[in-house]
Amino acid sequence: MSRGALTGSRVRERRALAGLRQADLARAVGISAAYLNLIEHNRRRVGPDLLTRLSVALGVDEAALAEGGESALFDALREAAAGAAPSEVPPETEQIEEFTGRFPGWAALLAARQRRVGELERTVEALTERMAHDPYLYASLHEVLSAVTSVRSTAAILAETEDIEPRWRALFHHNLGNDSLRLSEAAAALVAYLDVAKEAETGPSSPQEEVEAWLAAQGYHIAALERASAPAPESLLQGAGELATMPARRLATQYLERYREDAVAMPLRTFRAAVEAHGQDPAALARTFGAGLAPVFRRLASLPPEEGLRPAGLVVCDAAGAFVFRKPAPGFALPRHGAACPLWPLYEALARPGIPIRTVMEVAGRIPQRFEVFAIGEYSHPQGFDGPTVAEAAMLVLPAATARTDAERLVGPACRICPRMDCAARREPSILAEGV
Repeated sequence: MSRGALTGSRVRERRALAGLRQADLARAVGISAAYLNLIEHNRRRVGPDLLTRLSVALGVDEAALAEGGESALFDALREAAAGAAPSEVPPETEQIEEFTGRFPGWAALLAARQRRVGELERTVEALTERMAHDPYLYASLHEVLSAVTSVRSTAAILAETEDIEPRWRALFHHNLGNDSLRLSEAAAALVAYLDVAKEAETGPSSPQEEVEAWLAAQGYHIAALERASAPAPESLLQGAGELATMPARRLATQYLERYREDAVAMPLRTFRAAVEAHGQDPAALARTFGAGLAPVFRRLASLPPEEGLRPAGLVVCDAAGAFVFRKPAPGFALPRHGAACPLWPLYEALARPGIPIRTVMEVAGRIPQRFEVFAIGEYSHPQGFDGPTVAEAAMLVLPAATARTDAERLVGPACRICPRMDCAARREPSILAEGV
């Protein structure tokens, strides 16, 4: 049963909520009550004209009757089906709509459980990645172990040696006190570092993540900087609770200064009009404003959500491949620590500065996601000819709007959490088992 085949059930539900009798609704749309009864039991197809009349009579949008509000529910059930092990009986995915229509309570429960499983899996992946790549966590654990070893060594000497001179005993007691204090401070710092916020189970752990958390709270759109008389960037950071450290505030100031430059070069109203004319085509927008591709990427990623626009993600890395900016796109996972998939065009752009790259990627997952991506690499010399060359690459990520082809690039989020076991570019084994 297709999703559209449940239109009758939605009509019946909406009619009941509106307190209308079948005869009243049938009279309002110009059909017989018997024919409406067949429609409500999904035994007759609803044509476009009748669907319009029904939506007007019921006071709802046509899409609410034709498609319903179950898209997220269907996606969660398909994800649960995709996670079945090869040895298990495969679920009947072609009957998801029928299952939802007949057992809405069970379907909602299963979808909710699947969403929670997905959240927990992402938390495990993030924590595993942090354990493997986070230098601060490594240093903190090393400090705790070092202090524990010192305390144990000193305590063993005091416990096992009976004839210690008073001067040495006092020295050992002094060292034991200092090491105990060091252990306490190191353990407290480690606990504070690992303490997670309720709404984000892996919380910020670096100045860059503080900035990203603050930008996420703003929706990555700084409305104050879009005005002609924009305030100084530093004034926008007052009261920003997410920016708890001075390094984070410095990074945020640098970001806001660049944001302001982009806003002056490509004013919001003019840029929106250009997007309406050319779509989210970075090359066409760059020609319109005489700007580089990287500033256009940043401008597209800073637009507030609007109907008809694909949600844009943005990733920027330096010459070492480390992320210096991340704005996630829905369904596009970005690792916090360590490098991402080496097959991303982001890294290819580093080796081909000034050459624009466009491709469609299929990102591995239980339900593979498709994205249209644009990448550009740039070299600069901020200290002149005698200074170092600074490289930076940017990658704009948009949900793919084209039909699937055989030329799409198969990638993953990062090697440690990528299920593509036969990838030729794999650096290290994945923590995901076959069939997960």
